[in-house]
Amino acid sequence: METFVLLLTAVCIPVSAAEPIHVLVVDGANNHDWRALTEAVQAILRANGDFVIDVATSPAPSASADAWAEWRPRFGDYDVVVNEFNGGHLPDGLRWPREVEQALEEYVRGGGGLVNIHAANNAFLEWPAYNEMIGLGWRDPSFGESLIVENSGKIKRIPAGEGRKPGHGPSHDFVVTTLDGDHPIYRGVPKAWLHPFEQLTHGQHGPAKNLTVLSYAWSKDTNENEPMDWVIPFGQGRVYTTMLGHTSTGRISSNRNLRCVGFQTVLARAVEWAATGKVTIPVPADFPTEKEASLNTLIAPNDSQDGLVIP
Repeated sequence: METFVLLLTAVCIPVSAAEPIHVLVVDGANNHDWRALTEAVQAILRANGDFVIDVATSPAPSASADAWAEWRPRFGDYDVVVNEFNGGHLPDGLRWPREVEQALEEYVRGGGGLVNIHAANNAFLEWPAYNEMIGLGWRDPSFGESLIVENSGKIKRIPAGEGRKPGHGPSHDFVVTTLDGDHPIYRGVPKAWLHPFEQLTHGQHGPAKNLTVLSYAWSKDTNENEPMDWVIPFGQGRVYTTMLGHTSTGRISSNRNLRCVGFQTVLARAVEWAATGKVTIPVPADFPTEKEASLNTLIAPNDSQDGLVIP
């Protein structure tokens, strides 16, 4: 069963009396519908907290060198960067200009926050610092360790060269289980909650240093508990990566997983945590349960102001 809650406006609800959190969303390339994801992220954040959001869209993969030379996101102007960029997981994948990559490294090392959504952990195979920041990515087993969560809650490390290749089955409903309920992002979140029509990714590999798994889901494809999101310190900064957030072609209406109150709440809390190290956004009363999903309806930021609601 699903519970539907109608949001007629994406109202800013201040999370505290403090200054708003300034967010930079980086998009422009992905094997998913990054435009729909950016719309959803903006709506989710505006509905859950006091966030001021800008978007830095990269030049197209076919853009000229001059266009890329002019693209210089000002990471330092923001409290947190939400990364949706995926230029491909192979060695010939699209890279940012080295100056931009170095700027992100320095930003996070210096205390900036970074949030990576779904396929963003596919990107930048040959960028060492990025692999440290994401911890686990869509990488071949030879690239590094992989992790699974045993039924006891203990993390099992699979050595490099072993374990499954990255993959996922068809999108389906599954239960997300909290592993680290003491972490600020998950403090107060129900132990288990039903998430609708999402890809359940497995076989992520990487350096996995100083990585804390926050939640997991049992995969019917691997018969194992696969990490769904995790955090890593990088210098003075905080990095959060989630496997949730698959975005099919189309608007928010075609992506039921993005309308999940559980996904929205955890994502907003993760962005706040990455920015500040704290979480003040409450867990709503309509948060999903283990047996019942909870969906709402969001207005896309660029829709006309005539009250149009994406069904």
